[in-house]
Amino acid sequence: MRAGSATVGVGTRRASIVGLAPPPSAARRSELADFLRDRRARVSPDSVGLLDNGRRRTPGLRREEVAQLAGVGLSWYTWLEQGRDIKPSAQVLDALARVLRLDTAERAHLFHLARVELPLPGGDYPREAPPELAVIVDGLVPNPAYLIGPRTDVLAWNRAAAAMLGDPIAAPDGRPNLLWWLFTSREPRDEQWRATARGTLARFRAEHARRLGDPDFAALLDALEQASPDFRAWWPRHEVLTEQLGTKTIEHPRLGTLRVHHLQSAPTSHPDLRLTQFVPADDSTRAALARLT
Repeated sequence: MRAGSATVGVGTRRASIVGLAPPPSAARRSELADFLRDRRARVSPDSVGLLDNGRRRTPGLRREEVAQLAGVGLSWYTWLEQGRDIKPSAQVLDALARVLRLDTAERAHLFHLARVELPLPGGDYPREAPPELAVIVDGLVPNPAYLIGPRTDVLAWNRAAAAMLGDPIAAPDGRPNLLWWLFTSREPRDEQWRATARGTLARFRAEHARRLGDPDFAALLDALEQASPDFRAWWPRHEVLTEQLGTKTIEHPRLGTLRVHHLQSAPTSHPDLRLTQFVPADDSTRAALARLT
Protein backbone atom coordinates (compact mmCIF):
# COMPACT_ATOMS: atom_id res chain seq x y z
CA MET A 1 0.00 0.00 0.00
CA ARG A 2 2.65 2.50 1.04
CA ALA A 3 6.37 2.96 0.60
CA GLY A 4 6.64 3.27 4.37
CA SER A 5 4.43 2.25 7.26
CA ALA A 6 3.64 4.87 9.87
CA THR A 7 2.83 4.92 13.53
CA VAL A 8 1.61 7.94 15.46
CA GLY A 9 3.33 8.97 18.67
CA VAL A 10 1.43 8.85 21.95
CA GLY A 11 -0.53 12.00 22.60
CA THR A 12 -0.17 13.39 19.10
CA ARG A 13 -3.83 13.09 18.08
CA ARG A 14 -6.59 14.98 19.82
CA ALA A 15 -10.33 14.47 19.47
CA SER A 16 -12.59 17.51 19.63
CA ILE A 17 -15.68 17.25 21.82
CA VAL A 18 -17.97 20.21 21.32
CA GLY A 19 -20.97 21.01 23.49
CA LEU A 20 -23.45 23.85 23.56
CA ALA A 21 -21.86 27.29 23.41
CA PRO A 22 -22.25 29.44 26.55
CA PRO A 23 -24.28 32.63 26.19
CA PRO A 24 -22.35 35.63 24.82
CA SER A 25 -20.64 37.78 27.43
CA ALA A 26 -21.31 41.51 27.84
CA ALA A 27 -18.07 42.27 26.01
CA ARG A 28 -19.05 39.99 23.13
CA ARG A 29 -22.53 41.54 22.93
CA SER A 30 -20.96 44.99 22.82
CA GLU A 31 -18.65 43.92 20.00
CA LEU A 32 -21.62 42.45 18.13
CA ALA A 33 -23.55 45.71 18.53
CA ASP A 34 -20.60 47.75 17.22
CA PHE A 35 -20.20 45.39 14.25
CA LEU A 36 -23.89 45.63 13.30
CA ARG A 37 -23.91 49.43 13.54
CA ASP A 38 -20.76 49.70 11.47
CA ARG A 39 -21.99 47.38 8.72
CA ARG A 40 -25.42 49.03 8.68
CA ALA A 41 -23.75 52.37 8.01
CA ARG A 42 -21.94 50.91 5.00
CA VAL A 43 -25.06 49.75 3.13
CA SER A 44 -26.55 52.36 0.82
CA PRO A 45 -30.35 52.46 0.57
CA ASP A 46 -30.32 52.08 -3.21
CA SER A 47 -28.29 48.87 -2.96
CA VAL A 48 -31.24 47.19 -1.22
CA GLY A 49 -33.94 48.76 -3.38
CA LEU A 50 -34.84 51.71 -1.12
CA LEU A 51 -35.18 55.33 -2.20
CA ASP A 52 -32.72 57.80 -0.72
CA ASN A 53 -34.59 61.06 -0.21
CA GLY A 54 -31.49 62.89 0.96
CA ARG A 55 -32.87 63.57 4.46
CA ARG A 56 -30.75 61.01 6.33
CA ARG A 57 -28.74 62.30 9.25
CA THR A 58 -26.34 59.34 9.16
CA PRO A 59 -25.01 57.23 6.29
CA GLY A 60 -26.37 53.81 5.48
CA LEU A 61 -29.63 52.18 6.46
CA ARG A 62 -31.90 53.08 9.34
CA ARG A 63 -32.58 50.51 12.03
CA GLU A 64 -36.20 50.19 10.99
CA GLU A 65 -35.11 49.47 7.40
CA VAL A 66 -32.77 46.68 8.48
CA ALA A 67 -35.48 45.21 10.68
CA GLN A 68 -38.04 45.33 7.89
CA LEU A 69 -35.74 43.83 5.26
CA ALA A 70 -34.61 41.06 7.65
CA GLY A 71 -38.14 40.27 8.80
CA VAL A 72 -37.57 40.99 12.50
CA GLY A 73 -39.17 43.41 14.94
CA LEU A 74 -37.72 46.90 15.25
CA SER A 75 -37.55 46.75 19.05
CA TRP A 76 -35.79 43.40 18.93
CA TYR A 77 -33.21 44.62 16.41
CA THR A 78 -32.68 47.82 18.42
CA TRP A 79 -31.95 45.71 21.49
CA LEU A 80 -29.45 43.69 19.49
CA GLU A 81 -27.61 46.87 18.45
CA GLN A 82 -27.71 48.04 22.06
CA GLY A 83 -25.95 44.91 23.29
CA ARG A 84 -28.96 43.57 25.21
CA ASP A 85 -28.87 39.97 26.44
CA ILE A 86 -30.91 38.34 23.67
CA LYS A 87 -30.22 35.21 21.63
CA PRO A 88 -30.66 35.49 17.84
CA SER A 89 -31.30 32.35 15.83
CA ALA A 90 -29.19 31.18 12.92
CA GLN A 91 -32.04 32.06 10.54
CA VAL A 92 -32.19 35.63 11.84
CA LEU A 93 -28.42 36.05 11.63
CA ASP A 94 -28.48 34.79 8.05
CA ALA A 95 -31.20 37.31 7.23
CA LEU A 96 -29.13 40.12 8.78
CA ALA A 97 -26.04 38.95 6.89
CA ARG A 98 -28.02 39.12 3.65
CA VAL A 99 -29.39 42.62 4.33
CA LEU A 100 -26.00 43.97 5.46
CA ARG A 101 -24.26 42.46 2.42
CA LEU A 102 -21.77 40.50 4.54
CA ASP A 103 -19.19 38.36 2.79
CA THR A 104 -18.24 34.85 3.94
CA ALA A 105 -15.71 36.01 6.53
CA GLU A 106 -18.02 38.73 7.87
CA ARG A 107 -20.93 36.30 8.11
CA ALA A 108 -18.81 33.86 10.11
CA HIS A 109 -17.69 36.74 12.35
CA LEU A 110 -21.32 37.68 12.97
CA PHE A 111 -22.17 34.13 14.04
CA HIS A 112 -19.08 33.88 16.25
CA LEU A 113 -19.88 37.13 18.06
CA ALA A 114 -23.44 35.92 18.69
CA ARG A 115 -22.16 32.51 19.88
CA VAL A 116 -24.41 30.77 17.36
CA GLU A 117 -23.21 27.71 15.45
CA LEU A 118 -22.71 28.31 11.75
CA PRO A 119 -25.16 26.31 9.60
CA LEU A 120 -23.65 23.30 7.87
CA PRO A 121 -22.37 24.07 4.37
CA GLY A 122 -24.73 23.50 1.50
CA GLY A 123 -24.02 22.75 -2.11
CA ASP A 124 -21.07 20.96 -3.61
CA TYR A 125 -17.39 20.91 -2.64
CA PRO A 126 -14.24 20.96 -4.81
CA ARG A 127 -13.59 17.70 -6.67
CA GLU A 128 -10.27 18.86 -8.14
CA ALA A 129 -7.34 20.71 -6.62
CA PRO A 130 -7.65 24.48 -7.01
CA PRO A 131 -4.65 25.47 -9.18
CA GLU A 132 -3.14 27.75 -6.55
CA LEU A 133 -3.24 25.01 -3.91
CA ALA A 134 -1.81 22.42 -6.32
CA VAL A 135 1.15 24.75 -6.90
CA ILE A 136 1.69 25.07 -3.13
CA VAL A 137 1.60 21.29 -2.62
CA ASP A 138 4.20 20.78 -5.36
CA GLY A 139 6.30 23.67 -4.04
CA LEU A 140 6.65 22.08 -0.60
CA VAL A 141 9.08 19.45 -1.97
CA PRO A 142 11.37 18.06 -0.51
CA ASN A 143 8.81 17.95 2.29
CA PRO A 144 5.92 15.53 1.64
CA ALA A 145 2.48 17.12 1.32
CA TYR A 146 -0.94 16.30 -0.05
CA LEU A 147 -4.40 17.82 -0.41
CA ILE A 148 -7.65 15.91 0.15
CA GLY A 149 -11.34 16.69 -0.14
CA PRO A 150 -14.07 16.05 2.45
CA ARG A 151 -14.46 12.44 1.26
CA THR A 152 -10.66 11.90 1.52
CA ASP A 153 -10.37 12.03 -2.28
CA VAL A 154 -6.75 12.84 -3.09
CA LEU A 155 -6.65 16.10 -5.05
CA ALA A 156 -2.89 16.73 -4.97
CA TRP A 157 0.03 14.52 -3.88
CA ASN A 158 3.57 15.77 -4.34
CA ARG A 159 6.49 13.61 -5.38
CA ALA A 160 7.97 13.66 -1.86
CA ALA A 161 4.74 12.14 -0.52
CA ALA A 162 4.86 9.52 -3.26
CA ALA A 163 8.45 8.67 -2.35
CA MET A 164 7.78 8.44 1.40
CA LEU A 165 4.25 6.96 1.43
CA GLY A 166 3.63 5.52 -2.02
CA ASP A 167 0.84 6.40 -4.45
CA PRO A 168 -2.83 6.22 -3.41
CA ILE A 169 -5.11 3.96 -5.41
CA ALA A 170 -8.50 4.82 -6.88
CA ALA A 171 -11.83 3.97 -5.30
CA PRO A 172 -14.44 2.16 -7.45
CA ASP A 173 -15.64 5.51 -8.85
CA GLY A 174 -12.16 6.15 -10.27
CA ARG A 175 -11.06 8.85 -7.84
CA PRO A 176 -7.83 8.32 -5.88
CA ASN A 177 -9.01 8.04 -2.30
CA LEU A 178 -7.02 7.90 0.92
CA LEU A 179 -9.58 5.95 2.93
CA TRP A 180 -10.11 3.36 0.18
CA TRP A 181 -6.33 2.97 -0.17
CA LEU A 182 -5.86 2.33 3.54
CA PHE A 183 -8.69 -0.16 3.98
CA THR A 184 -8.32 -2.16 0.78
CA SER A 185 -4.55 -2.45 0.68
CA ARG A 186 -3.05 -5.92 0.95
CA GLU A 187 -0.30 -4.68 3.26
CA PRO A 188 -0.04 -6.40 6.68
CA ARG A 189 -2.51 -5.09 9.26
CA ASP A 190 0.03 -4.18 11.94
CA GLU A 191 -0.20 -1.57 14.70
CA GLN A 192 1.34 1.06 12.46
CA TRP A 193 -1.38 0.56 9.88
CA ARG A 194 -4.10 0.55 12.55
CA ALA A 195 -3.05 3.94 13.93
CA THR A 196 -3.13 5.61 10.52
CA ALA A 197 -6.31 3.90 9.32
CA ARG A 198 -8.30 4.58 12.47
CA GLY A 199 -7.21 8.23 12.55
CA THR A 200 -8.17 8.74 8.91
CA LEU A 201 -11.52 7.01 9.46
CA ALA A 202 -12.25 9.17 12.51
CA ARG A 203 -11.63 12.35 10.52
CA PHE A 204 -13.79 11.00 7.69
CA ARG A 205 -16.56 10.34 10.21
CA ALA A 206 -16.50 14.01 11.26
CA GLU A 207 -16.82 15.11 7.63
CA HIS A 208 -19.55 12.55 6.95
CA ALA A 209 -21.69 14.07 9.70
CA ARG A 210 -21.60 17.36 7.80
CA ARG A 211 -22.55 15.66 4.51
CA LEU A 212 -25.31 13.23 5.45
CA GLY A 213 -27.26 12.35 2.34
CA ASP A 214 -24.42 13.10 -0.06
CA PRO A 215 -24.61 10.33 -2.70
CA ASP A 216 -20.83 10.20 -3.21
CA PHE A 217 -20.23 9.70 0.51
CA ALA A 218 -22.90 6.99 0.52
CA ALA A 219 -21.35 5.23 -2.47
CA LEU A 220 -17.91 5.18 -0.84
CA LEU A 221 -19.37 3.86 2.42
CA ASP A 222 -21.19 1.07 0.61
CA ALA A 223 -18.05 0.09 -1.30
CA LEU A 224 -15.91 0.07 1.85
CA GLU A 225 -18.44 -2.03 3.77
CA GLN A 226 -18.35 -4.63 1.02
CA ALA A 227 -14.59 -4.60 0.55
CA SER A 228 -13.13 -4.29 4.06
CA PRO A 229 -13.87 -6.35 7.19
CA ASP A 230 -11.87 -3.82 9.23
CA PHE A 231 -14.05 -0.98 7.99
CA ARG A 232 -17.20 -2.95 8.85
CA ALA A 233 -15.86 -3.54 12.36
CA TRP A 234 -14.73 0.04 13.03
CA TRP A 235 -17.43 2.16 11.39
CA PRO A 236 -20.09 1.42 14.07
CA ARG A 237 -17.75 2.72 16.79
CA HIS A 238 -18.47 6.36 15.85
CA GLU A 239 -14.93 7.52 16.55
CA VAL A 240 -14.51 11.19 15.62
CA LEU A 241 -11.32 13.18 15.18
CA THR A 242 -11.03 16.59 13.57
CA GLU A 243 -7.47 17.62 14.37
CA GLN A 244 -4.16 16.20 13.18
CA LEU A 245 -0.90 17.35 14.69
CA GLY A 246 1.98 15.26 15.93
CA THR A 247 4.93 13.07 15.04
CA LYS A 248 4.98 9.93 12.92
CA THR A 249 7.62 7.22 12.82
CA ILE A 250 7.75 5.64 9.37
CA GLU A 251 9.61 2.41 8.60
CA HIS A 252 10.71 2.94 5.02
CA PRO A 253 11.80 -0.15 3.03
CA ARG A 254 14.90 1.57 1.60
CA LEU A 255 15.74 4.35 4.05
CA GLY A 256 14.94 2.75 7.36
CA THR A 257 13.36 4.74 10.18
CA LEU A 258 12.04 8.20 9.34
CA ARG A 259 10.64 10.59 11.94
CA VAL A 260 8.42 13.41 10.71
CA HIS A 261 6.23 16.05 12.30
CA HIS A 262 2.87 16.33 10.57
CA LEU A 263 0.08 18.87 10.48
CA GLN A 264 -3.30 18.90 8.75
CA SER A 265 -4.92 22.28 8.20
CA ALA A 266 -7.86 23.80 6.31
CA PRO A 267 -6.90 26.44 3.72
CA THR A 268 -8.95 29.54 4.47
CA SER A 269 -9.59 29.99 0.75
CA HIS A 270 -11.13 26.50 0.52
CA PRO A 271 -12.25 25.43 4.03
CA ASP A 272 -13.75 22.15 2.79
CA LEU A 273 -10.28 20.88 1.84
CA ARG A 274 -7.48 19.60 4.07
CA LEU A 275 -3.76 20.16 3.48
CA THR A 276 -1.39 17.72 5.18
CA GLN A 277 2.31 18.58 5.49
CA PHE A 278 5.27 16.65 6.85
CA VAL A 279 8.61 18.08 8.00
CA PRO A 280 11.67 16.17 9.23
CA ALA A 281 11.88 15.64 12.98
CA ASP A 282 15.64 14.98 12.95
CA ASP A 283 18.71 15.51 10.76
CA SER A 284 18.85 11.96 9.45
CA THR A 285 15.26 12.19 8.22
CA ARG A 286 15.98 15.55 6.61
CA ALA A 287 18.88 14.05 4.70
CA ALA A 288 16.85 10.99 3.72
CA LEU A 289 13.97 13.07 2.34
CA ALA A 290 16.42 15.11 0.32
CA ARG A 291 17.76 11.88 -1.22
CA LEU A 292 14.25 10.59 -1.95
CA THR A 293 13.34 13.56 -4.11
